[in-house]
Amino acid sequence: MTRVKGGPSARRRHKKVLKLTKGMYGTRHKLFRRANEAMLKSLWHAYRDRRTRKRDLRRLWIARINAAARQNGTTYSRLIHSMKVADIRINRKMLADLAVRDPKAFKAVVKAANAK
Repeated sequence: MTRVKGGPSARRRHKKVLKLTKGMYGTRHKLFRRANEAMLKSLWHAYRDRRTRKRDLRRLWIARINAAARQNGTTYSRLIHSMKVADIRINRKMLADLAVRDPKAFKAVVKAANAK
């Protein structure tokens, strides 16, 4: 069998990797081997952190709701429980947004939840 050299395809692969690592520090954007390591790691971090972001945002919303709830004389867990009992269906993202942008509306939600 004849020998096949991978010149053009290797060049394309190298260019693709170096394009992805453009803007990185030092040899991470100049040398293919280092750039490839950096690229693999950065793609793994991006994949992992797309999932972590969802957790982090939920934690942030809960912290904001808890802070606003305490200003209105209750706690996060009591508020969520009373909202379920009163059948008030507002998700945590919207509730946190209300707490930050419209405290009066949030106060109304707390009163409606506690009324039941």
